[in-house]
Amino acid sequence: MGAAKGGTGTPSVLAVPELVTPPSRDPNELQVLFWDDAEREARFRDMESWFPGHEVPAAHTPRMLLEGGPLDPETAAAIRSYMTDTNAAGVMVLQDGKVRFEEYSLGFAPDQRWTSFSVAKSFTSTLLGAAVKDGFIGSLQDPVTAYIPELAGSVYDGVTVEQIATMTSGVAWNEDYTDPASDVAQMNRFVVQYGPDAIIEQMKRLKREAPAGKKFVYKTGETNLIGVVVENAVGLPLAIYAQRKIVEPAGFEGGLFWMTDPRGGNIGGCCLSLRLSDYARMGQLALEGGKGVVPDGWFAAAAGSQVEFGDSGFGYGYQWWTYPDGSYGAQGIFGQAITIVPEKKLVIALVSNWPVASRPRDDWHALVSEIAKAY
Repeated sequence: MGAAKGGTGTPSVLAVPELVTPPSRDPNELQVLFWDDAEREARFRDMESWFPGHEVPAAHTPRMLLEGGPLDPETAAAIRSYMTDTNAAGVMVLQDGKVRFEEYSLGFAPDQRWTSFSVAKSFTSTLLGAAVKDGFIGSLQDPVTAYIPELAGSVYDGVTVEQIATMTSGVAWNEDYTDPASDVAQMNRFVVQYGPDAIIEQMKRLKREAPAGKKFVYKTGETNLIGVVVENAVGLPLAIYAQRKIVEPAGFEGGLFWMTDPRGGNIGGCCLSLRLSDYARMGQLALEGGKGVVPDGWFAAAAGSQVEFGDSGFGYGYQWWTYPDGSYGAQGIFGQAITIVPEKKLVIALVSNWPVASRPRDDWHALVSEIAKAY
């Protein structure tokens, strides 16, 4: 780990993100949920060779990440043990914006990027906040159909933007990553069958299981809808808006790659790739409140428990998970996370190749607590 990460430079005009189009592949090869371990380990750092997407350049002025004091040996050893036990590719710990810990495994390197899966949901949520601040979206209480009129007459009649942001639309959805027939696994089939209309076609065919606002059900499909809401309101793909509202303000050192769907827009619910250090920079942007990017108090609401899961202390905000100790975070299948502990000014970023899509998170939260208690 060097004394500082990042550099300087202030070109006057933003470069236009490039649209990357890899060679055509058999659709069966693109079933990410069912890749084997070796395929995931090789491809998670090279998704731009497998899927089309926008290549967004690094920030004109990358944020310098100065080196802070090292973690105590016991805490550092606990992180290394966790990395070994969970097949993690990298962990970075920032405190007060300074690097306290940074290590890599699985042949992953600081200048490589790793795909995020549902960590992207928190990026999309941040762009939703930016669109509110910029006046493109009038209110989170606006109906979804005001921005996606194709959903009129479906179960999304009467559902608000806030309700899809909190996943409380009351619409039924199956997010079982191991079931090829689940709604989340069927997204690729809709892409093959309906092309540019895939997202809308899949979502408008769903059924209602509860009144809007009354039940939380985790739905990647609804974050895809948030992406469409933002893109329709702003008139730009998510990746290009992210360049202005996340990459530049956060000072990303390595840019990002965000997959596109057949509409030519970006996939709101997943599929952006970035360096481990830029996962951490995103967490730092959230920790510092996103001043100038989102409305004042946005992250307090977005990272607050808009939905509470009983008396567990866990909850859900606007595409951010909330945890019992006052921390919050973004998390994705196969082991990606950005966890923020405001009280200790900590940001902890993780990328991994778990052998299964989902596993209990208790050991990760225990590790975060151990790091936080040490300082």
